[in-house]
Amino acid sequence: MTAPVLAGPPRTGRLARRGSGRRRLAGAPRPLGRLLVTTATVFVLASLLTFALGALSDANPAAAVLGDQATPADIARMEAQFGLDRPLYAQYLSWLGHALTGDLGVSWFTGVPVADSVAQALPVDLSIAGLALLLAVLIGGGAGIAAALNSGGRIDRAVTLVCSVLATLPPFLIGIVLIVVFAVQLGALPTGGYVPLGQSPGEWLRYAVLPAFALSLDAAASIARQLRTSLVGTLRENYVTGAEMRGFSARRVLFGHVLRNAAGPALSVLGVSVPVILGGAVVTEKIFNLPGIAQLSLQSAEQHDIPVIQGTLLVTVAVVLVANIGVNAALTALNPVARGRSGGGRGAAGEGGAS
Repeated sequence: MTAPVLAGPPRTGRLARRGSGRRRLAGAPRPLGRLLVTTATVFVLASLLTFALGALSDANPAAAVLGDQATPADIARMEAQFGLDRPLYAQYLSWLGHALTGDLGVSWFTGVPVADSVAQALPVDLSIAGLALLLAVLIGGGAGIAAALNSGGRIDRAVTLVCSVLATLPPFLIGIVLIVVFAVQLGALPTGGYVPLGQSPGEWLRYAVLPAFALSLDAAASIARQLRTSLVGTLRENYVTGAEMRGFSARRVLFGHVLRNAAGPALSVLGVSVPVILGGAVVTEKIFNLPGIAQLSLQSAEQHDIPVIQGTLLVTVAVVLVANIGVNAALTALNPVARGRSGGGRGAAGEGGAS
């Protein structure tokens, strides 16, 4: 009679958590790799489109630089200097290769490197956009939470009405109203201009708050609506009722559990708002007299300065893609379960069995 085979102890407690952690770490690079591949593909396609917009235009930089008195020989010599006598694919590969190293070319009219012009203008947009996103999160988050906690009440209806109105107003109209109220009538803030953040944070805030506020309201309205909808549904979950029955305070349940689980859609809206804010900066910079990258692009388009146009568009695309990567990373941090599931159904099933 053989002795019975004793089964080992079940993988519970620390061993189960350790195995689950290893599976999550093994699955985490997969969505990250897919995100990077997608980002690189979008960047290459955007760079190809950006280059094509300049290469296929009817602008003749040699004739524009040399003037009406230029001879055909002078124009041919200038085109050879610009590298425009080469095939388009050779021009694109050369331009993209230099752009990846930080060399965006030289302006056809000023001779200033495009990277230097972008380096002067881009901090303006980044600081204004960063402040606009912060205001959007604070305003939209506060309004969404207030509406969800008073679902069906006066505050909820007021937030819904205000968000619907703000979604229909363009940023330039809001900017004009802000200038009339706060700069002209009250005299509390300047009508336009810009002071670098490193020079004087207080003065930077005085000049940046109006354009940032004008750009933030549309994003704030979208965040408030998404967050309100997510919170109303999440507050009805069983674990919320269970936490309240265990004696947890309403504040702890809201900020420790509910908000974390419901913030995903609102955070996705925040990522979509980045290109919208950068796009709205074209008109907003004109209204507030901001020396940003939108004004640099507009002036270059009026002069048909193709290298500057291509450089500003490529940098703008890169900023949007980096922002999307940051949003996806934040979504993964808020919802690690989704990260584990994205590593494959087998890993997810294994976790479920281990628990």
